[in-house]
Amino acid sequence: MKLGVIILQVVFIHVFFLLGVGLKAIVSLPIPSSMLGLSFLFIALYLRIIKLEWVEKGANWLLAELLLFFVPSAVGIINYDEILSIEGIKIVLLIGVSTMIVIGLTALIAEKIIGKKRGELR
Repeated sequence: MKLGVIILQVVFIHVFFLLGVGLKAIVSLPIPSSMLGLSFLFIALYLRIIKLEWVEKGANWLLAELLLFFVPSAVGIINYDEILSIEGIKIVLLIGVSTMIVIGLTALIAEKIIGKKRGELR
């Protein structure tokens, strides 16, 4: 039963991705269709058009398996000797810095959300 719920929720999340693909096909925007779909999902959750319970287990499963989505690309990078060159070092540093920025911003946003849930204003 739990597996069926997770599968249905992942399919439901995928519907929002398909909405993003549809919008991208109709209107030429310089934004990836997956980001458009996530934006639709966020807006629907924010406006309470859909309930969090409708996607929570599926989203948690996708997040838990997120590393598996990156393994093929990480293994593919090993095939390129250029990564060890000067340009490769610059790219790796850029990825490291941008990752730290994302982690920092995520932490700040999480702190704000937790503070609001506790009734604190920061």
